[in-house]
This record gives sequence, C-alpha cells and structure tokens, in this order.
Amino acid sequence: MKAILHADKEWGIGKGNALMFSIPADMKFFRETTTGNVVVMGLNTLKSFPGGQPLKNRVNIVLSASGEPIEDCTVVSSVEELMCEVKKYDGEKVFVIGGAMTYKLLLPYCSEVLVTKVDAVGGADAHFENLDKNPAFKLVYESDPIETNGYIVKFTTYKNLNLISR
Repeated sequence: MKAILHADKEWGIGKGNALMFSIPADMKFFRETTTGNVVVMGLNTLKSFPGGQPLKNRVNIVLSASGEPIEDCTVVSSVEELMCEVKKYDGEKVFVIGGAMTYKLLLPYCSEVLVTKVDAVGGADAHFENLDKNPAFKLVYESDPIETNGYIVKFTTYKNLNLISR
C-alpha cells in the first residue's frame, strides 16, 4: 500500500475539507498514478469529491466507522477489515488518498509515500506527518522543481524503512 498527496511547506494537506491549491501537474500525476488501481479514503474525502461521487476507473474503498453502504464503493469500518479487503489486490496498486485521519491511521502500513511538495503555505487546517523528521521514512526520489499554475512543485517519493525488510 502507498499514500499519495500534495503538501505545502508546513506539510499542510487541506483546508475546509478541500485541497488548498489547484495544480494541474499534480492532478495529472494523481490521475495517471491511481487510474485502474485501488484508492482508500475516509468518508470526508469521498464527500469532498464533485457530487460526493467515487473516483471513476478505480476501486474505491471507504473507511467509515458507520459501515453504511455507499454506491459504487466498498465500505469497511475498521483497519482490520480494510487490511482483509486490500489483500485482494496487488499492494503496489493500492493508494491511500486521504484525509488526514486516514493518512495518520494507515501511514505505518504504507511502503511508499508519493508527495507533491508545493513551495507555498496554504493555511491548512489538516496536516500530514513531516516525513523529513520521521526516522522511519527516507526520501528516495525528488524531481527537479517545476512551475505549474503559479506554484513551484517537486514530486518526491519516501520509502518506509520499517517495511523494506518484510
């Protein structure tokens, strides 16, 4: 399982249950990386999508304490149930896509984290753990900076050192 997100300079990932920045290159990367694969999210992330609809051309798994059914989604109500569900798929094709609580809960299970770093501060009310200060994660890839829609971004990959030997 992997996580995918964009974060500002303070590891902020969202504001008001929405993305802070409109970055076409990041959206393209997200779409190309996750299409045809499995996305795992919390209920608020699903609600943040247009019309509260699941993402097309992906298997959508929603972690929701209520466990109430959602059309075109697989709903799980616990991490244990989620782990049983994701075992049905190639772990390299399962992406955690938010929100903050779901990332925090599932980060230890993610072998990689794909972070689009935005060289700006977005006034976030939701944050991701600073992987540069987490000894369990190592930066293994960083693209050259690119300018997109008025923002400077770098595409990065972090490996979870605790999961490498497994």
